[in-house]
Amino acid sequence: MPWLGGNRLRTAGAVLAAALLGGTLTAPAAQAAPPGGHLTDLVNPFIGTRNDGNTYPGAAVPFGMVQLSPDTGHSTGYGYDDSRIRGFGAVHLSGVGCGIGGDLPVLPTTGDITATDNAKYAAAYTHHGESARPGYYRVGLTSYGGITAELTATARTGRQRFTFPATDKANVLLNSGQSLHKTVSTRVEVLDSRTVRTAITGRGFCRDTAPYTVHTLTRFSRPFTAYGTWRGGKVAPGSRDSTATGHNGAYVRFDTRKDRTVEATTALSYVDAAGAARNLRAEGGSSFERTKAAADAAWERRLAVVRTQGSDRALRRTFYSSLYRSFLAPNIGGDVDGRYTGWDQRPHQATGFTYYQNWSLWDTYRTQTQLLSLLAPREARDMALSVLRIDKEGGWLPKWGYGTVETNIMTGDPVTPFLTNAYRQGLLTGHEEEAFAALRKNADRVPPAASPAVGREANVPYVKNGYVPYIKGRPHTKPGDSDFDHGASATLEYALSDAMLAQMAGDLGHRADAGRYAARALNYRTIFDRSTGFFRARDARGAFTGPADPARSEGFHEGTAWQYQWLVPQDMPGMMRLIGGRDRADARLDSFFAYPRLLRDPARTARKVWVHGPYDYDNADKYNPENEPDLTAPYAYLSTGRPWKTTDVVHAALTLFTDAPSGMTGNDDLGTMSAWMVLSSIGVFPVQPGTDTWGLSTPVFDRVDLTLDRRYFPAGHFTVTAPGTSATDRYIRSVRLDGTPHDRTYLTTADLRAGRELAFSVGAQPSRWGTGDRAAPPPVGTPGAPATTARR
Repeated sequence: MPWLGGNRLRTAGAVLAAALLGGTLTAPAAQAAPPGGHLTDLVNPFIGTRNDGNTYPGAAVPFGMVQLSPDTGHSTGYGYDDSRIRGFGAVHLSGVGCGIGGDLPVLPTTGDITATDNAKYAAAYTHHGESARPGYYRVGLTSYGGITAELTATARTGRQRFTFPATDKANVLLNSGQSLHKTVSTRVEVLDSRTVRTAITGRGFCRDTAPYTVHTLTRFSRPFTAYGTWRGGKVAPGSRDSTATGHNGAYVRFDTRKDRTVEATTALSYVDAAGAARNLRAEGGSSFERTKAAADAAWERRLAVVRTQGSDRALRRTFYSSLYRSFLAPNIGGDVDGRYTGWDQRPHQATGFTYYQNWSLWDTYRTQTQLLSLLAPREARDMALSVLRIDKEGGWLPKWGYGTVETNIMTGDPVTPFLTNAYRQGLLTGHEEEAFAALRKNADRVPPAASPAVGREANVPYVKNGYVPYIKGRPHTKPGDSDFDHGASATLEYALSDAMLAQMAGDLGHRADAGRYAARALNYRTIFDRSTGFFRARDARGAFTGPADPARSEGFHEGTAWQYQWLVPQDMPGMMRLIGGRDRADARLDSFFAYPRLLRDPARTARKVWVHGPYDYDNADKYNPENEPDLTAPYAYLSTGRPWKTTDVVHAALTLFTDAPSGMTGNDDLGTMSAWMVLSSIGVFPVQPGTDTWGLSTPVFDRVDLTLDRRYFPAGHFTVTAPGTSATDRYIRSVRLDGTPHDRTYLTTADLRAGRELAFSVGAQPSRWGTGDRAAPPPVGTPGAPATTARR
């Protein structure tokens, strides 16, 4: 292919840029902030609430324990196309794939209490009476004579304000027995004329799991005139206490003929009732308006770490909405006094750090982990220390943790790149050896039978033979997913983790361990089938198994051999040699992305060739921007010497993110997809998860200013510029780091710490930039890989 690409490529570039910067991202209903306005005005919390994006529009503060949001009957909380609200639940996770959370749905009603199932007493509403912004949600309920409900939050409390019609039967229903997952047992107590307490024990997330308990304490702004409880279908007026395994709850009643407003503040604790009471005293004292203003200010400070210039308003709105979702999780798990419940189900004390919980690691280790390391390093450090506490107190590192329990959802070894990333970014100072010991145990062993964790379940055959056998239908010994059900992808995930651990071991001087893990980092080769030219599952006897067609392959978790062929970020040169070299790998990438069609019509290719509907990872055979295995795939072109193709694919994929309820590609998985959008828009992306390598592509903004924590980034800021990026000028011609030519297609975190400005020069057609033999990210953690040293 000619270096400059000719008129056809110039025209295609213009079409692609126009799609990205113009029509496709435009949402007529979106209202951008006026010049000089607040960044929170740019955030649309409704993005992702349609087509199983599984986001929520309710109120939360950054990383807060409470996410107070409406539940409409959708499996994960809120569905934009639903028309009734069952209650405002206190706990939600952004973009999860299975129902979890929704604890204590609270709903205002009027009249007699005749139903105890929230599906039956749910209130109707319309989107015309609904609005949301960071830290605040409002809706007009059209049932029960018309009630306005408003929500806001602090870190550990949710505040609700209800405006009722004039009536002597204005009710607030506190449903302790229903949530988005299985409720094992609940207790509800009316403590006095203004206070209700609950203890809710639930379980389940995609599979049945160990139970967890959350304690709540709700304080009303004024005394109620009547109260009662229900158990099953039986309502008991005047009852103060009810315990049940099914429908269970309490109602309180107010006279709103003179004062139509009732406020309620609910505090949570995963420790005990006393913890909920302390959280309520510490955070529940402000007025609703002051709490709302404080939540907005917290979000403004968080969003302001990234300032953008250029692009259209719809793209900025989509960008800041993605940045907002990237800061929703993990969540504070400890009380105001530092107490938290560990994975041994006992109370512990966090001293010198904040304890966090909720770990969608199979998803977040690829994007959101790195974004938080860059933009929220202090919180990211505490998150890494929290994961180490899980190992110390629960006996093993987590895979997918919810609240105080392991769910074992998803496969592979995602905790290793999560922690090695923290180490490489300088977030584990003083804890390096502690982290390495926990990771070494996880990498070499299997959790004992009594442990709820599955860890690297298939370690024994993997260490012995170099691959995870695919054993279809193998009985599960513990709840959750099994690596044996996904032997091919588990092999690739284990090998990736081994590479990152080898790098850490080498940094710390553990040479023997470094050598062992580096050798295991090449285990991706054990499942390469030379007869097909693709990775393929092997059975327990070593034979390749399942269909030879890579589009119909088995043994890959939520994907195919086509999609997983690029999940070798530790050794892209070696993987491409298996395929037949860079040119053949480039041709295969072109087929994978439908690149010729992409050049003709990028937006249509993204929506008609790549994506066919929500959750199409169950049947899509090639590039699928809706799911995690393909998140780094567009950056594989950096290793073929055609970096401009990375820009083409990335910018086409960005058109899938829009300012509309359906504007999320796939489900968000606790900020994973949102972080992909943010990083790819800036032009700096973590191409080797688990280390500190950032691949480059053309930014979509003329200028991005990052305000960085001086404790980790001494300069305190970093600027990315691409002046003149437009429909006709969007390919990288040159890059300069602090004025010095930079011909590599990647940076390291050390570059970000030492530099102040990354300047892109862009043009209408590809150039020779980034095409040299040493321009691509080098292998990591494999035999012969370049030695590097992390910031200590």
